Amino acid sequence: MTRWLDEVPWDARGMIPVVAQDAGSGRVLTLAWMNREALAETAKSGVAVYWSRSRNRLWRKGEESGHVQQVVEIRLDCDADALLLRVKQSGGIACHTGRESCFFRKLENGGWVSVDPVLKDPQLIYGKK
Repeated sequence: MTRWLDEVPWDARGMIPVVAQDAGSGRVLTLAWMNREALAETAKSGVAVYWSRSRNRLWRKGEESGHVQQVVEIRLDCDADALLLRVKQSGGIACHTGRESCFFRKLENGGWVSVDPVLKDPQLIYGKK
């Protein structure tokens, strides 16, 4: 049954924004995008699957890093224009920079300051320069 997918008001590009939140701590980990296929696969597999705008394809979170997001629940907001995934983040790292969260910069005194530590060097995670 895909009726529930039909109830999601996809934007003109067939996308909806998704906030991933750590189910234990409540910390916001990232903001990503899903299309219908990504949401259907996420619901079926229990693992976060997003649409990568930079790769122009489905992106199974952790496919390169191993930092998979196990989905605890999926919620649709009151205006039905955003999704919330409550997840268990494997490895404690959600960001490609090696940090817990993609939201590691804070506005201070008119500039952006990195306030969260790198937990693991991205070169060690991805084997890239």
